[in-house]
Amino acid sequence: MSRFCPVYPKPLKNKASLLSMFLRGRRSWLDVLFERSYRMKMGHSKLPGLDLYMINEPALVRKVLIEQAEKFPKHQLLGQILEPLLGESIFTTNGEVWKRQRRMLDPSFEQARLKTVFPLMNAAAVAMQQRLDALTDGAVHDVDIEMTHVTADIIFRTILSSPLEGDDARKIFDAFVRFQAMAPRIVLPIIYRLPAWLTSWFESRQGKRAAKEIRGLLERFIRERYDAHQRGDAPAHQDILASLLNAVDEESGTGFDFDELVDQVAMLFLAGHETSASALTWALYLIAMSPDIQERMHAEARAVLGERDPEFSDIKAMDFIWNVFRETLRLYPPVGFFAREASETQQMRDKTVQAGSTVIIAPWLIQRHRDLWERPDEFDPDRYAGDSAKESLKCAYLPFSLGPRVCMGAAFAMQEAVLILARLVRRYRFVALPGQKPRPVGRLTIRSENGMRLAVHKRADFTK
Repeated sequence: MSRFCPVYPKPLKNKASLLSMFLRGRRSWLDVLFERSYRMKMGHSKLPGLDLYMINEPALVRKVLIEQAEKFPKHQLLGQILEPLLGESIFTTNGEVWKRQRRMLDPSFEQARLKTVFPLMNAAAVAMQQRLDALTDGAVHDVDIEMTHVTADIIFRTILSSPLEGDDARKIFDAFVRFQAMAPRIVLPIIYRLPAWLTSWFESRQGKRAAKEIRGLLERFIRERYDAHQRGDAPAHQDILASLLNAVDEESGTGFDFDELVDQVAMLFLAGHETSASALTWALYLIAMSPDIQERMHAEARAVLGERDPEFSDIKAMDFIWNVFRETLRLYPPVGFFAREASETQQMRDKTVQAGSTVIIAPWLIQRHRDLWERPDEFDPDRYAGDSAKESLKCAYLPFSLGPRVCMGAAFAMQEAVLILARLVRRYRFVALPGQKPRPVGRLTIRSENGMRLAVHKRADFTK
């Protein structure tokens, strides 16, 4: 099997100066990493507005995310960035508010619910295939946009029982690109204690406008269903929104009001389509660069599915496709860092972490750490087939986070990804373009700054 090291921003030789960190960080936080970032167990940066600790040591990661999670709540800066889009959603809240929201949201992602929404998920994948079938054989296509469309369509169908048509899909893609670009520019002046006026009025306005566009589209779909539920009408659909409308907190006896419902659906929409679109785009890049891997995926999809429609039980039968996506999440975790805030002063290794300090857990670094993985920069789905990666998976693999705040949609995301990849490799062959290299950037998620253009060839051995 051929192995290769996919693109990633070349780390700096040494730690950047404050000025360099500010200038480089405006484009992407990946650009401020230096070589020792991928080897250290714990690092410290004293910034003008932030005392920041980067933690890579597995025992300390467990402490922050699992054992003492309540002492390390989500950082307030995350709320400042995402509030225009997500409001007071579970993604940014802490304490009792978060616990209430989690109790009410968890039932929507139980295994039984995933089986119920599988036909809706598959319908979106069929629509994706129809769009790709309309392309000329061998046409160059931006799969970044296509993966954003299909994952947003899946979220619309599974949450709202409505397909997402082309114009709305493109508007959402454009709005998210604008919102992501604004995020680091909003937060950097806060980190560096610069005058507020240096945060461009235009940039802030652009970010809020993008968030408003996305929320407006969601509100349009939610309002009618919410009002019908309030009137006591029988539910028209058995989707995730139906379960959220019926959710009642067992402790307080309250449900979601309209604004809370929009916040949670916006969060599910962001977490459920943006992160999956990012990972699937990188998966297509990886297999386009590894034709032998792609052919093995094709063979597995044909062996399990033949030419029939996938069924819910097929997902876990496609082990190799599953491992390809698992390896994609290791190399390109959609959320590259988790920001927490220390609520009390405590000792970590040889450092005293003061209350109020920022603690960063970075899957991007931990999953490429030189001491925690063999050949950490290589794309190798077969590493999971034996025992060699078991310890690494146990202590240094966290694309969905860990502990009480582990992503509740992890099983949904894996089901969606295997379904989409199986349909794609069964029907098409993706070929990288000579001389074109994606440019990874870390903002809210890890995306390719210059898109992901691949040639899409139709396979002769699949006719359905």
